[in-house]
Amino acid sequence: MSLRPTTCIRLFDIDGTLTPPRRQASQNLLHSLSLLRQHSFIGVIGGSTLSKIRWQLGDDVLDKFDFVFSECGLTAFRDGQRLGQNETFIRFLGEEKYKTLVNFILHYIADLDIPIKRGTFVEFRDGLINICPQGHDTTSEEQARFEEYDRIHHVRQTMIAALKTQFPTYNLVCAIGGRTSFDMFPRGWDKTYSLRYLTDFERIVYFGDKFQPGGNDYEMFHCERVEAVEVDGPERTAMFVQDLLSTFE
Repeated sequence: MSLRPTTCIRLFDIDGTLTPPRRQASQNLLHSLSLLRQHSFIGVIGGSTLSKIRWQLGDDVLDKFDFVFSECGLTAFRDGQRLGQNETFIRFLGEEKYKTLVNFILHYIADLDIPIKRGTFVEFRDGLINICPQGHDTTSEEQARFEEYDRIHHVRQTMIAALKTQFPTYNLVCAIGGRTSFDMFPRGWDKTYSLRYLTDFERIVYFGDKFQPGGNDYEMFHCERVEAVEVDGPERTAMFVQDLLSTFE
């Protein structure tokens, strides 16, 4: 590890980049990343909580990567150690505004006529809320059906537009990340929030799949400090990692 150059870090999105959305990473890809770590600093960043990242990448995720950023960097670790004490969504917005926001979201979803609704519709996290019109308690097949339905009917984009109209002064941003949900967070609390912890590195190479406007990788892809690499799934990421490993041989 001590022979690795300290000028570059390779940072990976999780859902859609290292794993299929809301699923676990393959052992082959994790092994390739462990080999890459022998030559380069590596990190992961996602909008999910640390517990969900552990489920996707392994209970020992803090040992597998030099940096782990959950909730877009609001919770940050380097070499397994917590970095700082950060702001929270509820402290930023305040209890009354938060309650007004959630009431509107739940009423909006109640009036949605979509094929199925299952389970939790608003998930609270330290740095954001995750809004799922279909609900989180769905099977992979049901998620795929919603993804196709949403592609045609633009359920999430329409809801995001309604939230922007209803709460123009809240200074919140929405970003679509997975197959069925989207995140809502204070402006500036996107994935570029994590960059404050990476000032030691001259190069930050970021791998992500949601690079289009409204996607939760968009800001990283348009940040001057970041060299962005577009992928379309774990298989493509694995190819990039293998190509990188071949340059170190």
